[in-house]
Amino acid sequence: MDLGIFLEQVPDGDGTWIESLLSGLGWTLAVAFFAWIFAFVVGSIVGVARTSEKRWLVRLGGAYVELFRNIPLLVQFFVWYFVIPGIVPAVKAWVITLDPTEHQFVTAVVCLGFFTSSRIAEQVRSGIQALPRGQRNAGYALGLTTSQTYRYVLLPMAYRIIIPPLTSELMNLIKNTAVAYSIGLVELFFRTREMGEMTFRYFEAFGAATVIYVVIAMTANRLMALVERRLAVPGYIAGGKHG
Repeated sequence: MDLGIFLEQVPDGDGTWIESLLSGLGWTLAVAFFAWIFAFVVGSIVGVARTSEKRWLVRLGGAYVELFRNIPLLVQFFVWYFVIPGIVPAVKAWVITLDPTEHQFVTAVVCLGFFTSSRIAEQVRSGIQALPRGQRNAGYALGLTTSQTYRYVLLPMAYRIIIPPLTSELMNLIKNTAVAYSIGLVELFFRTREMGEMTFRYFEAFGAATVIYVVIAMTANRLMALVERRLAVPGYIAGGKHG
């Protein structure tokens, strides 16, 4: 293994290979951060719809989940990047105002956000359904509206008991950012392939990327574990009762 390769200049003279990888890491973290916020918000809304007492909302939420969960992620990237701007004039007009990197970044965030939100929706649904029916009825008995019951009674408890599966979804999201290389975003995997192809040091390039991905995933896992310990609800785990 030649670790000195990381200190060599890239062919275009714009920094070293380690700086190139760190630049890609920056894009990876940015995509993961914004996509996670997007996915959590949308997934929560869809998850609530899936537990609604209105059957049309349940069906709509179910259709959403099946659509985004069952189409391969790579296909979704191509649809959002190439197809949507071509068939929606408003999107095309907006995309024209962006530079290529901005277009790639927004596409990655939106695509990963929708894909991950379909999975988070199922976690939120399972968390709400794991709660005793009496909690919903207690909210109504106190005079709370349906939205207030979800906001103040059901969701706070549901989020606390689905932290473990949410941790898995966060880690999957971080790993899925690598698919963004397919539309040209210069994230970590893109920079890794670039280094391997230009230097033929594939072992060093992908070895470094592996270490970086593992460190990111383990850091996210540890942070979520701390949150879980502080917010754990006795008698519940991973969206279901135990004990």
